[in-house]
Amino acid sequence: MSGKTDSAYRVMVVDDSAVIRGLLTRALEEDPEISVVASVANGQMAVSSIVRNEIEVVVLDIEMPVMDGLTALPKLLEARPGVQVVMASTLTRKNADISLKAMRAGAADYVTKPSSGSELSSADSFKRELTAKVKALGANARRRLGAPKTPGAVRPVAPRPAAAPRQVTLRRAPLMGPRALAIGSSTGGPQALLKVLGELKMPLSIPIFITQHMPATFTTLLAEHIARVSGRPTFEATDGQAVAPGSIYVAPGDWHMRAEQGAGGVKLRIDQSPPENFCRPSVDPMLRSLIQVYGGRLLTVMLTGMGSDGLKGCQAVVEAGGGVIAQDEASSVVWGMPGAVATNGLCYAVLPLDRIADHLKPLLARTAA
Repeated sequence: MSGKTDSAYRVMVVDDSAVIRGLLTRALEEDPEISVVASVANGQMAVSSIVRNEIEVVVLDIEMPVMDGLTALPKLLEARPGVQVVMASTLTRKNADISLKAMRAGAADYVTKPSSGSELSSADSFKRELTAKVKALGANARRRLGAPKTPGAVRPVAPRPAAAPRQVTLRRAPLMGPRALAIGSSTGGPQALLKVLGELKMPLSIPIFITQHMPATFTTLLAEHIARVSGRPTFEATDGQAVAPGSIYVAPGDWHMRAEQGAGGVKLRIDQSPPENFCRPSVDPMLRSLIQVYGGRLLTVMLTGMGSDGLKGCQAVVEAGGGVIAQDEASSVVWGMPGAVATNGLCYAVLPLDRIADHLKPLLARTAA
């Protein structure tokens, strides 16, 4: 704990491998704003530990003896409501599916671990991702839980000064109904996407395009989950795929998704051009291409996520005459992407997650050709 700030985020690492626990702990402890206050080998130990320690973020392995991560998750959330849980697993289809189920059950996010301790020790990009997510989720936990009060064996954490509310100026809503809906999301996005699209129960004559920051395998499964909850044809985008009304298209992990107008209609293109905003897929190239196809008849929704991906794209949407809606701060896991467009004056509405689908329904009903 030497050198830690008094307001360091308090983290518990849960993994059955002592080697992995040690590597995760060291990676997190390198950041002065993070303090690992507990490190345990299974879900049962995690549940016992979270009762004794005022923990704000849990990094939770999936496959463990005694009690696995998916079983432990609801018990951790019940023991400390408001705690933020990051699922950590190697990238297999099974683990990706469990991670998505965990996020629907209340986990805030996920990280994909390298498959071995030796790979993890040299995986700088993984360490940066893990640290960034833990800090962003720690800030969210502190808003929900307040500063820890009785930390037991470790010293108290001083509350951070409350940030001044960020000012939002709303624009006028577009006059014409959209011909396409675009959605951008990142941290907390799978849960938000499934809620919005699951509640959007209505005949739909326009396509929906989604860029969610996720690796391959995850996006394949995300498309399957969206298809189940929405009842709509949903695809992980493929190159040259024709766009059909009423269908949903998800950018594949590690590929940008773009749309282009051809003689036979709108088609999708996917490519591995350089990341934008440190992301691939990125929201910005999707939006730029959709403006070329749909012009000012593009409606964009920015959901919870870290960073500011989508900001430049939404600026272009507004300049073309389209509309932008953002999820509000209170309902976002991280108010980075939606906060960026909201505080830059690009939105005509900033809404809680549970009101977005109802707001969209009348707009999508007036989609004259």
